Amino acid sequence: MTQRKRIGFLSFGAWHPGGGLTHTGGDALRQTVELAVAAEELGIDGAFVRVHHFARQLASPFPLLAAIGVSTSRIEIGTGVIDMRYENPLYMAEEAAAADLLAGGRLQLGVSRGSPEPAWRGAEAFGYGVDQAESREKTALFRAAISGAGVVHADVGGRPGNALLPVQPQSPGLADRIWWGSGSRETAVWAGEQGMNLMSSTLLLEDTKVPFDELQAEQIALFREAWANAGHVREPRVSVSRSVIPVTSDLDRRLFGDDANEDQVGWLDGAVSRFGRSYTGEPDRIAEALAGDAAVRAADTLLLTVPSQLGVDYNARMLETIAQEITPAIGWQPAFDAV
Repeated sequence: MTQRKRIGFLSFGAWHPGGGLTHTGGDALRQTVELAVAAEELGIDGAFVRVHHFARQLASPFPLLAAIGVSTSRIEIGTGVIDMRYENPLYMAEEAAAADLLAGGRLQLGVSRGSPEPAWRGAEAFGYGVDQAESREKTALFRAAISGAGVVHADVGGRPGNALLPVQPQSPGLADRIWWGSGSRETAVWAGEQGMNLMSSTLLLEDTKVPFDELQAEQIALFREAWANAGHVREPRVSVSRSVIPVTSDLDRRLFGDDANEDQVGWLDGAVSRFGRSYTGEPDRIAEALAGDAAVRAADTLLLTVPSQLGVDYNARMLETIAQEITPAIGWQPAFDAV
């Protein structure tokens, strides 16, 4: 791997009318933009948002990504992930290109089938189907559209002509910045074959009785092998997500305790799943443990989940502590110091 090690934050953008410092959807959106600005000033590389529907969390990403893009100048902006079951791929291609152009080509777009949603057949309520095959077909059409392919026949006097029209606008390079959110080794192989970057989360929908980081590192190795075997020319990007909570104050200790968690195994989305541990405690202990994480070592990008309802100031201070005292142990340095 020759990619520079990057870190970014990943926010659910949750809000609650009666608790925390994020009471409304407007609060969640504005605070996400403000946190991205603060993160850029710290030299952090990425501002990523989760996308969920029918919940008090961030849902429609492109207006938010565009707002972050015009409020910053360097930081990557992205999603982790967009559930393609809920999307119109051609309209999404227009929105993605517009957001990427406004950001000057900094969009890193994570897409996938998505995680379980609270709504019964929510994608059908949006007018779409729900199976994995359809999600992959939509993704293929979306990728073709952002690559400039003609996707609809021109109208010639009330009948279809031979010419195929591409969606507009187009944003050069966006096609290389699409990531597939993978929850298993099989889907990681598929992503590598398709030529998409890999976005692996804090859980895998399988369990082979090995520690989570080792299982995830195996997933990454299989992805890279599939990528190479498919003959793709460019070097792929790989991200993993971790919950990293440094405890440096009495408030931190009251909120999160001071002991790191272990892996957990449970049932999710019809499969026995392994969930990655949280890294909670003193910064030096976290730094040592994170440096030993096999998947963090294998990935070029580490996404740090943030407790968004605690507000911008708390999360900016937490990211500053991580940047200064923890992530140098994994080989990271601030973007403005990187060669």
